[in-house]
Amino acid sequence: MNKSLYVGTGVAVVTPFTTDLKVDFNSLRNLIHYLIDSDIRYLVAMGTTAESSTISVEEKKQIFDCFVETIDGRVPLIMGLGGNDTMALQRALQQVDTTGFSAILSVSPYYNRPTQEGIYQHYKALDAVTPLPLILYNVPGRTSSNINAETTLRIAHDCPNVIGIKDASGDLDQGKAILDGRPDDFIVLSGDDETAIPLIQSGAEGVISVIAGGFPRFFSNGVVAALEGDDDKANEIATLAQPIIDLLFVEGNPGGIKAVLHQRGLIENQLRLPLVPVSSSVKSKLTTYVDQYD
Repeated sequence: MNKSLYVGTGVAVVTPFTTDLKVDFNSLRNLIHYLIDSDIRYLVAMGTTAESSTISVEEKKQIFDCFVETIDGRVPLIMGLGGNDTMALQRALQQVDTTGFSAILSVSPYYNRPTQEGIYQHYKALDAVTPLPLILYNVPGRTSSNINAETTLRIAHDCPNVIGIKDASGDLDQGKAILDGRPDDFIVLSGDDETAIPLIQSGAEGVISVIAGGFPRFFSNGVVAALEGDDDKANEIATLAQPIIDLLFVEGNPGGIKAVLHQRGLIENQLRLPLVPVSSSVKSKLTTYVDQYD
């Protein structure tokens, strides 16, 4: 596995919708070009930020095809594919067309709240059938269960097809414990914009970001600085980014980042219920930063 594929800033891409809430493929193509032209290193299709829970199976296939065709091999592409029914997910992994993708990002089981042993067995079962390298996705704020450092390292050492983790726990101590105990070829990516730069400064390879979806060059400059050991610059950008991150998430993701992309003229400001656009006050505050940073 080539770790360099995932060094730096990746983006969890939103799903643009038309005003009648159909998938807006023209805007999606334009958004992909915008991110690649802004030096984003890799993209994630159908992650949390893509509103994947409200996208049909057929729409997901069409969206995957759109990503593959539009990217045309220019940057690595990660497929989001997870669930809380292990056997059903095994079947999905065996059936999905992975042409054009470099890895699969699979969220920890949600709602049924498995024990650490259950999480381990879940990923061990996926490891046995996955057609591509697998990246764990730990997002306890959404799943209501955390993949702790011990379980992550157990999976990392026991499951040869699991190549890394996107850790959105925001727990720097947990992230550092994973970094300290990981195999040499196991990648650690932040999934939490607020703690991404400190985690990279501790040895992580990069971030799968939300803020970089709307401020790609601005936030990537901080990530590159952290990777290069320029802590002063990295910390300065992290400080400047903090109020933007707060606004992006104050009324839920992806409402904030969709408002930013709408202000940039890239997409309509449309979400599928039960999600709704952010309030006018939040959107107005975000406008200040859209005008200030690219």
